[in-house]
Amino acid sequence: MRKNGATLKDIAAMTGFSPASISMVLSGKMLERFSDKTIREIRSAAKQCNYGKGAQGSIVLVICPSVFNPYYSTILQGMDMEAAKHGLSTIVYNTYWDAEKEKKVLGLAKNPAICGAVFAMIPQIHETAVELNKIIPVVAIGDYHKDLQLDAVDINNFNAGKLLAEHLISLGHKTCAYISTTLNDEHSARTQRLEGLRAAYREAGIPEYPVVYSRDIEPEYELHNVNVEYETGYNLMLDCIKKTAHVTAVVAINDMVAYGCMNAIRDKGFRVPEDYSLCGFDNIFPSKFCGIELTSVEHHIIERGKKAIEILAARPENRSGILDVVRIEYKSGLIVRRSTAQARSSECL
Repeated sequence: MRKNGATLKDIAAMTGFSPASISMVLSGKMLERFSDKTIREIRSAAKQCNYGKGAQGSIVLVICPSVFNPYYSTILQGMDMEAAKHGLSTIVYNTYWDAEKEKKVLGLAKNPAICGAVFAMIPQIHETAVELNKIIPVVAIGDYHKDLQLDAVDINNFNAGKLLAEHLISLGHKTCAYISTTLNDEHSARTQRLEGLRAAYREAGIPEYPVVYSRDIEPEYELHNVNVEYETGYNLMLDCIKKTAHVTAVVAINDMVAYGCMNAIRDKGFRVPEDYSLCGFDNIFPSKFCGIELTSVEHHIIERGKKAIEILAARPENRSGILDVVRIEYKSGLIVRRSTAQARSSECL
């Protein structure tokens, strides 16, 4: 078989592997029979002699928790914008924060049609992602993580949390609640935002805040409930109103959760921001809409999607000799809208 002047025998002569094995690797068949090193060597040799040039290695695999939240769909659009500049396309695999799904999808990335992978969040299976990075370029978009051995496009969520807390404290909010979906080490952005809030309140001499309301969500539940973030915000805000009526400000883990909080506040007969100031993170597109006007933290979503593809496209396919790691950090910015105002007195409710 001859493609652009190269044959399977040419690649066999370069690598020492049989033409049959080379054919299976380059067609993506039975890849489980071959080691990562073998796959890497065959793909590298095929690339050197332009075997199948233009037909393979033009798809970026995007591993994403879900596309329902506009945060992720906006990141994906940013990726597509940049991918088009490089003659690439993207294919999306949703994990719903299921580590087993993430583990399975990494096997798909060994297909020769895949030229790289982007995690729209910090990988849950770090070791497997690092091994994959030896075969194809892998980039992660998410929270700053000092132990991450991958190219990354970061934001500092600790600083983002401090930014919001300092804004609320400046408005006289001495009592604050933090409302979040699952809080654990696998969701570093959520825990780092909380730590930033806590640090600011400690520095202000109010170490007992924020009060934390969180809900553990199983991947299977998230898969079958598209409104899980809104629902979580709504129900946890009802708990907050019932159990800690003295709270004057609420920080939601993201804007989608904040929308649920907002409706719960209004459904209970209270007002935003007169009774409760409310804010979120990520500054997704609907947060500027009239009637929402949510105070949020700008996280440069489109730009970070673009940058991830830019980094990936600049990396060589053979990763075995790559020792350096590229890390780009975007600075968070406070976007103040009408959902935050001076704190009410605690006796007003």
